[in-house]
Amino acid sequence: MSARRPPSAAPVLVFRHVPHEGLGTLAPALRAAGYPVRVIDIARGRPALPSPRSLSALIVMGGPMGVYEKSKYPFLRREIAYLRRAIRAKKPLLGVCLGAQLIAHALGQRVYPNDKKEIGWYPLHRTDAARRDPLFARFPKTAAVFQWHGDTFDLPKGATLLATSPRCRHQAFRWGDRVYGLQFHVEVDPAMVREWLSQPGVDQELQAVEGRTRREIRLHRHRRWRGLRRLAQPLFQGWVGILRGTAGLPGRRLAPTPSRP
Repeated sequence: MSARRPPSAAPVLVFRHVPHEGLGTLAPALRAAGYPVRVIDIARGRPALPSPRSLSALIVMGGPMGVYEKSKYPFLRREIAYLRRAIRAKKPLLGVCLGAQLIAHALGQRVYPNDKKEIGWYPLHRTDAARRDPLFARFPKTAAVFQWHGDTFDLPKGATLLATSPRCRHQAFRWGDRVYGLQFHVEVDPAMVREWLSQPGVDQELQAVEGRTRREIRLHRHRRWRGLRRLAQPLFQGWVGILRGTAGLPGRRLAPTPSRP
């Protein structure tokens, strides 16, 4: 990717829910493409939000809260309303983990606890439809990815399912040609994983997932780290291509954007 900033590049806005769940390895991809990044800690106070039309794109990161906990986390109502505005403005939108759940909910779908939590490394399977997708065309048929979630969501109406797993069916989707949700984490780096493991209550959470331990996650992380980087690079490059308007695959067209939410 060229390091030159696109002409008159508007910022990419990032909603961060907790300090330790940031852009990770996605940040260098955006910097290399020349897009300025503005991070808003959406869960703190009531920050001023720019008009979605002033943005190049919106990225929504993960967090420990549930989409259905609006009474406990009142900011969620404001955030979901903003996501709907961004979708109506036809802005490229990427959600990771909680971010994917929020997008699905903004598109009218239910978010709820999954039958089983996923914490650590799990196999992910690309769907047949993903072979024609700008982000997932180079994704292997099966790959190990990092997970840390207990909730899932119903697939938005008109969305294309791009990845699935035995424990959680809806792992990635595309709605229209520029809205993506990823339940799994390819943006994590070793420092992020260490920080996640240091959060209060992690030992109890891990014990609830088949007795999984910090040591097990760290060992898997080191063994599979290079593979995760290989997965992340073309995926992030594909999304940056959407920002630039160059993400279409030769000879193929994505489905038109569905009706507005």
